Amino acid sequence: MMARPAHAPAASSSPASPLWGRWLAAARRVAAVVRRVIGVPDYDTYLAHMRQHYPECTPLDPQTFERDRLTARYKATGSRCC
Repeated sequence: MMARPAHAPAASSSPASPLWGRWLAAARRVAAVVRRVIGVPDYDTYLAHMRQHYPECTPLDPQTFERDRLTARYKATGSRCC
């Protein structure tokens, strides 16, 4: 087994490497888009929005938030395929 020369860069697969950080950030963005497309509510985004725009209001707890989003999603009338 040959040792890696001292001047050779280490592999960039460690969690601290910049490439790993960029990959992780891209994966999070893709996951957020997929959640929006399939209609899964994002509680963290809701909390950030409430803190920024309505700091005086108390945000909903996670269970109430999810129930409210599902009610709003399935309450809509109109043409639906199912």
